[in-house]
Amino acid sequence: QVPLVESGGGLVQAGGSLRLSCAASGSAFSIDVMGWYRQAPGKQRELVAAITGGGTTNYADSVKGRFTISRDNAKNTVYLQMNSLNPEDTGVYICRRTGVLDYWGRGTQVTVSS
Repeated sequence: QVPLVESGGGLVQAGGSLRLSCAASGSAFSIDVMGWYRQAPGKQRELVAAITGGGTTNYADSVKGRFTISRDNAKNTVYLQMNSLNPEDTGVYICRRTGVLDYWGRGTQVTVSS
């Protein structure tokens, strides 16, 4: 069973929106920290947003006010709502689960055209 599976990426015009999902398998999801990272071409992987089991969130300055991370513990799923997208948001978005173990997903491509 794949620990993390992302979905929801795609091609969108600047100013548009996308909603990413990351489905996790296994138990104890509700107590783990979930994060979304972005890998852009030629750049280091960066944290975009994270959420604790209690719902505390953290965002990169570049996405504050535009992106919203949320989680549904009953569905073992974390979401990233991305609004007002711009070409600088292009990259592979990768889900991470941090708890007793540390899991990374394979990522989903987001491409924003100008």
